[in-house]
Amino acid sequence: MKQGTGTALVTGASRGLGLETCRQLGRLGWRVWLTAPDPDEGQRASEVLRSEGLDVHFEPLDVASQESLSTLAGRLEQQGVRLSALVNNAGVALEGFDAHVAEHTVAVNFLGPLRVTERLLPLMEEHGRIVMVGSNLAELKDYPPSFQRRFDPPPPKEQLRALLGAFVEDVRAGVYEDKGWPRSAYRVSKLGLNALTRLLAEELKPRHLIVNAVCPGWVRTQMGGQHAARSVERGADILVWAATLPPGGPTGGCFCNRKPIPW
Repeated sequence: MKQGTGTALVTGASRGLGLETCRQLGRLGWRVWLTAPDPDEGQRASEVLRSEGLDVHFEPLDVASQESLSTLAGRLEQQGVRLSALVNNAGVALEGFDAHVAEHTVAVNFLGPLRVTERLLPLMEEHGRIVMVGSNLAELKDYPPSFQRRFDPPPPKEQLRALLGAFVEDVRAGVYEDKGWPRSAYRVSKLGLNALTRLLAEELKPRHLIVNAVCPGWVRTQMGGQHAARSVERGADILVWAATLPPGGPTGGCFCNRKPIPW
């Protein structure tokens, strides 16, 4: 497989970073599966990209729904799709802070990439790339050492899943501050995603799969707002870079502006 060609699947891709990532991969000659939870939005987005002459196809996917994921995987398997890159872009940053916000944020930002990656692994080609969209708000250096030790070194996957579940339950019980959690479900979900990235990178080395987290920066999207400093085109660049790394490229890292940054 030549660098810059292949088949990619991008989650949360009906707008913003996901849509632009599909566009840039398509312009490089890739075949792209654009996925999104809203069928109408996803279909419209894929039609826009196809009108630009790009090889883009839509499939519905709600990353927080096991049923939706199973349906998608089954359809791809029936079509004999093999993935060169999986871009776990879908994410939420909800207003407010309560148990509902914590639970939904963890479900989309952490459990979503975990489940999507595990379910689609059988479709990944050797030397394929898996991209997690992280955030510099989850850099461990911003937290006290006692908190850092929860995520570094990363605990086994089931313990990591339980750790994020404990955060949700601590918020529900109103004791999250006593347990040392920050008042941000978004930050906690991205801390978990960073830890998951390192676990998967090590686990998948025998298959020569490359797994990295990337930080696109503060981007002018619906989530980032119109006052963000970075264009969507520039923000998507790091996602596309990580999705098109050559065999033997870096794995298990966190990157911004195509350069490694601390966990």
